[in-house]
Amino acid sequence: MKKNIKTFLADKDNHFVQFIKYSLCGGVATVVDMGVFFLFAWQVFPALTQSDPFAQLLFRCHQEIQIVSEALRLRNYWLDKTVSFFFSNFTAYILNVLFVFKAGKHKRHHELMLFYAVSLVSFVMGTFAGDLLIRFAGLDTTYSYIAAAVAALLINYTGRKFFIFHG
Repeated sequence: MKKNIKTFLADKDNHFVQFIKYSLCGGVATVVDMGVFFLFAWQVFPALTQSDPFAQLLFRCHQEIQIVSEALRLRNYWLDKTVSFFFSNFTAYILNVLFVFKAGKHKRHHELMLFYAVSLVSFVMGTFAGDLLIRFAGLDTTYSYIAAAVAALLINYTGRKFFIFHG
């Protein structure tokens, strides 16, 4: 069993295995992103509404949230997304290099810059979509966050597989 796990983790050529590992590593990076985002949205740059699902969870745990104006919530949403972007993308880069893709298509510092560049494109597009959902559809922060995450997943995998690493 131990040998099978080592073989699975070392396999960077099988596209099916690669996608599974990418999904698992992406899951870890998403947990980091969500943890940082919601911690900041709760404690640092308030961006939650009372009806927000994450806020409801906090209420159940007898935690309070700071209610802010819609304009401040929107600004803080962008700030929280920016902070979580750096933490989650560094996590994703390390895991992608270790377990998913073959590094070496570019020099390490170019690879890291390209990784963040592709992530920045998906971040801007996804966060803008979340912004529109808050601004015009009146959705809670959690739903806007989910929309941004789905957009990022689609853009990031394509960019990383075909432009940054040896696919």
